[in-house]
Amino acid sequence: MQATTSVELKRDCAAVQIPAGTGVTLPAGTAVDITQTLGGSYTVHAPGGLFRIAPQDADALGLERPTESAAAAGAVDEKLVWDTLRTCFDPEIPVNIVDLGLVYDMQLAKLPSGNARVDVKMTLTAPGCGMGPAIAGDAQVKLLSLPGVDDARVEIVWEPQWHHSMITPEGKKVLGLE
Repeated sequence: MQATTSVELKRDCAAVQIPAGTGVTLPAGTAVDITQTLGGSYTVHAPGGLFRIAPQDADALGLERPTESAAAAGAVDEKLVWDTLRTCFDPEIPVNIVDLGLVYDMQLAKLPSGNARVDVKMTLTAPGCGMGPAIAGDAQVKLLSLPGVDDARVEIVWEPQWHHSMITPEGKKVLGLE
């Protein structure tokens, strides 16, 4: 289990409230507890609840901004796309969206330019989760950063309905379900 680290925000910082998904600004000097640092983003507990802080705002936490993963130059392939999706996390659950069973489909298509378009269909653990757009947006940004990807679309779907049986064996180990 990841240890909690307490820090004071060095500057005003944009954040997304969990699970509502609403954007807020946490003021400089706010005491926060960093509860999760997975996939490059940070989940913090602050007055008012849990919040997600994006990688580009790591300096507000007194941390260095994570470096971009060194993806191999050249054509994108399915393995690289799946590996990239495995760097995306629900800020409340320490399992990536692939091993959590949220990604239902991934298609890689060649474009006339020779580069690729990535289409992903994913769901959420609950239909009322306000973090859905933030999680899908995180996946899209990471996919668009891959070499050879010109377009990425991440669609949230509700069929079939997610169930805990969709969690991979790796995800079950992290959650202590095996």
